[in-house]
Amino acid sequence: MKKRLLTLALLSVLSTSATANTFTQPQDVSVAPAVQRADLQRLSWLPVTPPNTQEIKISPSSLGLNSKDISGPVAAITLPANRGSLDITLTSLVEGKRVYAPNVLVLDEQMRPAAFYPSSYFPYEKPGVISKDRLEGSLKLTPALGQQQIYLLIYTTEKDLAQRTQLKNPAKAYAEGVGNAVPAIPDPVATHVNTGTLKLKVTAEQSGGSVMIGQVLGHSEPAAAPVVVGSTAASVAPTRSAPAAPISNEPMLNDTESYFNNGIKQAVKAGDIDKALKLMNEAERLGSSSARDTFISSVKGKG
Repeated sequence: MKKRLLTLALLSVLSTSATANTFTQPQDVSVAPAVQRADLQRLSWLPVTPPNTQEIKISPSSLGLNSKDISGPVAAITLPANRGSLDITLTSLVEGKRVYAPNVLVLDEQMRPAAFYPSSYFPYEKPGVISKDRLEGSLKLTPALGQQQIYLLIYTTEKDLAQRTQLKNPAKAYAEGVGNAVPAIPDPVATHVNTGTLKLKVTAEQSGGSVMIGQVLGHSEPAAAPVVVGSTAASVAPTRSAPAAPISNEPMLNDTESYFNNGIKQAVKAGDIDKALKLMNEAERLGSSSARDTFISSVKGKG
């Protein structure tokens, strides 16, 4: 079937099918059912915000659409389009040997068709330890920039209703799971119906490794010291901080004091403010009473 690049609204990239284990592209939207915009607008669209798993009951009282290609009630979902790629898993549960065979029409923010996934994209999955018989498929949608939301229209067709799904006998599934001989017993068959239970699991692309700039709104933490990127010593005057606590109560010897003061002056003259600060701090730690004044006067050009 003809396929084409959908550049108007979405870049749709599909994950592998669990049954076929191959990559499958959505069908051309030209083969999707034609639905009037006015009919779409009268639907009650259910907002789903990722990460979320939403159970959807399609019942006789659910709204339907006036289209010859759509049979019975539908499910209408709206998703945010400003959170990066969306990973979507749609599951239709088999209940009492009855199942809803879903088709998915993806619409952009303007409700224009952008991607189409027929019921064949949602193959049968046998039951597992914590899962039931189901039809299931995964989609990965990357909304184009500038959109706020996109839409999923889920429906079934008369063609789907005429088909059946062969299930896996639970005894066979168990035998396969534990490695026993598979019994020669018949497999049940599920009838396709236009009502049922869907599960929609949606997650947004995780921005691993990204850096958050600014504080999360509503979350208060003590302010941290600013981080200086690059060298700013030549253009930023040092702030006056409290002197370091001296390790001795005895005054510094004059020769030692002169040594540190001369070193501070030379470092400032050479533009090495960091070295001058270290000398000042070390001198005060040793009991100097003039190192700080020497440093300040040197920086101001008076030394």
